[in-house]
Amino acid sequence: MKKLGNLGIAIFIFLQTGIFAQNRQLLIYTWEGMFPQEIIDGFTKETGVTVKFEHFGDNEEMLEQLRFTRGGEFDIIISDDYITETAIAEGLVQKLDKSLLTNFNNINPFCQYQFYDPRDEYTVPYGAGVQTIVYDPAKVNFEIRGIADLWDDSLKNRVGITGNPRVINGMVLKTLGKDLNEEDIMDIRAAGKRLIALIPNIRVIKDMGLEDELVSGNISAALMYTDQVMKSKIKKPDLKVVFPREGVGFGIMPAFIPSRAPNAAAAHRFLNYILDPRRGARCFEYMGYYCTFSASEQYIDPKLREFLILPKLGNFEMVWNLSEEAEDEHVRVWQEFTAAQERRR
Repeated sequence: MKKLGNLGIAIFIFLQTGIFAQNRQLLIYTWEGMFPQEIIDGFTKETGVTVKFEHFGDNEEMLEQLRFTRGGEFDIIISDDYITETAIAEGLVQKLDKSLLTNFNNINPFCQYQFYDPRDEYTVPYGAGVQTIVYDPAKVNFEIRGIADLWDDSLKNRVGITGNPRVINGMVLKTLGKDLNEEDIMDIRAAGKRLIALIPNIRVIKDMGLEDELVSGNISAALMYTDQVMKSKIKKPDLKVVFPREGVGFGIMPAFIPSRAPNAAAAHRFLNYILDPRRGARCFEYMGYYCTFSASEQYIDPKLREFLILPKLGNFEMVWNLSEEAEDEHVRVWQEFTAAQERRR
């Protein structure tokens, strides 16, 4: 009996040690380059919780993994707005305990109560972005004012775009006078044909490092993400930034806690930690996306405010989830486009 008693104590200690170890770790699942190291180090120093990261390549990969774990394994996920809507609808996200988020009021109200979280119950918006054109006026002999200008014959083999199908397809739809979230299959196909017509002008399709192609002179104009705009302008101030006259695609990156997160308490603590005005400012300076915490704006480096403070957006749209048929057509159109671009090379 004594041996059994000692065994029971040993098992108890082992289990408690495992639980303790688990509660001292926070696992964040997101893209690379989302937090400066000093923020991570500061959180660990203050709380004793070690922060670890796993990275995904795209939103769909994230959702597949979240489904596979049934809302477990990860403590915080940061992805795009439309995919977050799907995760919430599938019961893979838990409601925030706002009593633990004393800094919640620091969030910019413009970024709350959006379509993916209409009651503002599940998410903390961590950065926003728009699809922006940046070009080198020394190498482009006319003023670019919108997406349609990228088809100009003088830009042959001199344009770069990101590799985001819904964003690019959507912006082409805008040149046809359609919505970014067009459901009509024939309109999506028409946009696909127009995209094929852009191939002679396209030199680069890439998500990461597109700004380097522009700064180096490998391309003369690019449709790029907000963080790439900041990096480009810092390296080459003479570049021009254009908010397309056809309309601006706008997106938010929500942070959320999965429904079965192993360490939801630490997740709440981390979200509250970065919601601090000064810490939030440092995060956005590092990340390069628009600041979604109003209280942080005053602490952003004055040299970076033009890139990080949300502009007064008028004609803008967000990428929403579409019907399965429309989503499949977007995929087909994009695959046809990239295959044609590859054959050209």
